[in-house]
Parts: sequence; C-alpha cells; structure tokens
Amino acid sequence: MCEPDLELIRGWRRAQPGWSRWRLSRELAAHWGWRNGAGQLKDMAARTLLVKLEQRGLIELPARRQTPTNRMRCAGAEAGLVRPPPAPLACALDRLGPLSIQEVSGQKAERGWVKAALSQFHYLGFGGAVGENLQYLVRAERGQPLACLVFGAAAWKCQDRERFIGWEAAERQKHLALGANHQRVLTLNPGSMRQ
Repeated sequence: MCEPDLELIRGWRRAQPGWSRWRLSRELAAHWGWRNGAGQLKDMAARTLLVKLEQRGLIELPARRQTPTNRMRCAGAEAGLVRPPPAPLACALDRLGPLSIQEVSGQKAERGWVKAALSQFHYLGFGGAVGENLQYLVRAERGQPLACLVFGAAAWKCQDRERFIGWEAAERQKHLALGANHQRVLTLNPGSMRQ
C-alpha cells in the first residue's frame, strides 16, 4: 500500500474519531470502488486489510465495539468427520472409475467436511473461508472423497497478475470479479474419510 493511501486512512481517523471499524472499512471500500459482482461494497475485504495494516504498525484502528463471531470457526457438525488416513492407495487413477467434481459451497455438511479435512490434513491448516468463496469436492465413482478445493475472491491488487494479464487500474476494477484466488487444495486417500 502506498503512503498516500495510508495517509488517507490516518486522515479519516483524525477527522472522524467516532467512526467504527465497520464504518472505516465501508468508506475505504467505497473510496477504492471495491464491489462484488452484485455491486455490494466489499467491506470485509477492506476490514481485513485494515487489520493487517494495524498489525504492521502502519495505522491505528478504533477499539472493537463487538466481540467478533465467525461461524466458520465455531465447532460444529464437522467435528469427528475425519479419521487418520490409512496407507496410500496403490492403483492407477482409471481404477477409481469416473471422477466427479461438485461445488459444495451452499451445502452445510459438505462444507463441514471440507473444513475438517483441510484443518486436519493440509499443511497450512484451515480456519474457514473468509468472504466470497467457492468450495469443491472431488469424488471417485463410488462416492469416496478424493480431494477438496477452496477458491476465494480475487486479491484487489497483484502486480504480477496485472502485468501478466496486461491490466491497468481501470481494467482491473472492471474485470476483477471474474477472477478468483486459489486458497487451498488437498488430495486424500479415499479410504481416509467417512461418508
């Protein structure tokens, strides 16, 4: 983030000391034109950025007014869904039959399974997806889960991506909702998961 943007945020804090984190994140999202495909402000993405800036000592945020609750981090139905994995499969991929890929973003039980598998077996762990996201399960012919994938909203700015695609700021703002960030992928031995 460049110094003029940081100074803009600091200026808002000085001029509006009563603003909450929510209000500050909405102002930032509106100022930068951060909107999702439906036109709604991406205030959670802006708030995540603001928290990171505060953690690095670049800005000071107002005190929290509420204790945050993250439904994705709450213990729930996903507990106990994943057993320790058995020995790896030793067969050719075609012996598993046709694979299916299913989006499970709106299915509570499957999202719980994805969260539990990633939390237990992914080397980065998984505390839950934040913001807009898509989650997928890859299954073998008999329904055994083989892999899971999580994609999130595209990062607002990524110099290498913009250079590769050839985007200037206006093109990025216009087309950003068409992209996604890869957050997690996990391939499992199909015998390691319960149905």
